[in-house]
Amino acid sequence: MNAQRSTQPLPPFTWRLAMGFVGVLIAALTSGLNGRVIDIALADVRAGIGVTYDQASWFTSAYQAAEVVAMMIAPWFAVTFSLRKFALACAGGFMVCGILLPLLPNAPLFILLRTIQGLFSGALPPLLMTVALRFLPPSIKLYGLGAYALTATLGPNVAPSLAAFWTDEVSWMFMFWQAVPAILISMIFIGWGLPQDPIYLDRFKQIDLFGMLTGCSGMAFLIIAITQGGRLDWFESPLFNCLLSSAIVCLAIFLINEWFHPLPLFKLQMLERSNFSYGLMALAVVLVLALAGSALPSNFFGKVEGFRTAQFAPLALTIGLPQLIITPLVAALLSLRWVDCRWLIAFGIALMIFASLMGMQITSDWARQNFWAIQVLLAIGLLSIILPLLMSATSVVAPPEGHYASAMFNTVRGFSSIAAGVLVEWFINHREQFHSNVLVNNVANRPWLISTPVSEQASSSIPLLHDGSISNTENIAGFITLLKHQAIVLSLGDSYLLMTGFAVLLLLLTVWLPKRVWPPQTRFQPAMTK
Repeated sequence: MNAQRSTQPLPPFTWRLAMGFVGVLIAALTSGLNGRVIDIALADVRAGIGVTYDQASWFTSAYQAAEVVAMMIAPWFAVTFSLRKFALACAGGFMVCGILLPLLPNAPLFILLRTIQGLFSGALPPLLMTVALRFLPPSIKLYGLGAYALTATLGPNVAPSLAAFWTDEVSWMFMFWQAVPAILISMIFIGWGLPQDPIYLDRFKQIDLFGMLTGCSGMAFLIIAITQGGRLDWFESPLFNCLLSSAIVCLAIFLINEWFHPLPLFKLQMLERSNFSYGLMALAVVLVLALAGSALPSNFFGKVEGFRTAQFAPLALTIGLPQLIITPLVAALLSLRWVDCRWLIAFGIALMIFASLMGMQITSDWARQNFWAIQVLLAIGLLSIILPLLMSATSVVAPPEGHYASAMFNTVRGFSSIAAGVLVEWFINHREQFHSNVLVNNVANRPWLISTPVSEQASSSIPLLHDGSISNTENIAGFITLLKHQAIVLSLGDSYLLMTGFAVLLLLLTVWLPKRVWPPQTRFQPAMTK
């Protein structure tokens, strides 16, 4: 049955099929953007529904866990029920959940429906990658992969502007309803453009049910553990330890099962191909760089300058919007036979290292204009890495293996995005506490540095008098704020140093693993060379 399906002739690429691809792209972009917008404005959602902080934290955890679980199994069900019908069902289900969510009266129902919406949302990006690998002709396949790359990189940078608009100008409810028009358009395009494949219900005779149970459970436990870890105090919590232990056991069993199953969710044998394994590892590192690049300026303006989202959202757009122009340019460059995608990846890494070194010079006096150059370099560097990376990884994937590659790539992408956000937040908080302790100890050991013999000269930077007494409560409160801001600034400088380390790691991976590949439209390809 699988052989019959793999040898089935592909439909010719027409404008109709192109519109089907655009429909899946719109659905995937909309679902990713919707999830990110709600994460940013979670405080407004919490206030609108009337729930506690602890309850609201499960809105995000449940959604993200369901999203990655769906990424693991969506390609299998898309092959079984047909790509067109499955895409329509996922897009429609996502839209219906979005309509109902703001109308729910309590937190348990909200979490339940948000989890269901996460399943529909997570299924859409793998379908986009599957469509790109299966239907797009070699001459434009790179542009299709570029469109897929946007689903991972565009949302985090455009979302702050949308979140600010809906919460400040309209209503928090519209953060859920904003997806309705786009999803309706995408469903029209999908229904009209994608061809109807046969439905292979006989695949259920070989269903990897044990793998689905262990893999999905393990991934859900792991994501809930890392997203709730900060609130639960990590290893001090029995619940966290139980979740993490269960995740490790389930995922270990899952990987062993996948190696031997005749119709697995993940074809682990593909990891023996150096370009494919490089793609998965490099994607995880790139997502850390991408998330940090947008999170660090947001932390600075939110915590040091006290800005609302609307005030620093334009800065995030400097990474997001240029991607719409840079992506097709990078795809066109990669289409040239003489361009080695590894050199383009190295160029992007160099830009990211340079941007991170610039960011390490951060001070409390910085303003928005100090971040412009950094954000532009990060935007160009990110797209110079991720599209060549996808080209390198997918070059060793045969068309019948497209759904395996899609499941593995999107699961790594989904989990890495979540883990990167948790890592960056934890690192900033950890370094902030460290620098706070160092600054407080230095002040305590050198009180004369913040003392003045004349009370009229006392200020927030010199709050003590010569006898060690406090000049006034305003000055000491201002001094505490200065210490806090300085600790945050130092922690952000350390975070840019962490970005530099990840970029160097990515460079080492690029030198070591991938082999030279040629553009998809090339009729013949010489033997692989390093």
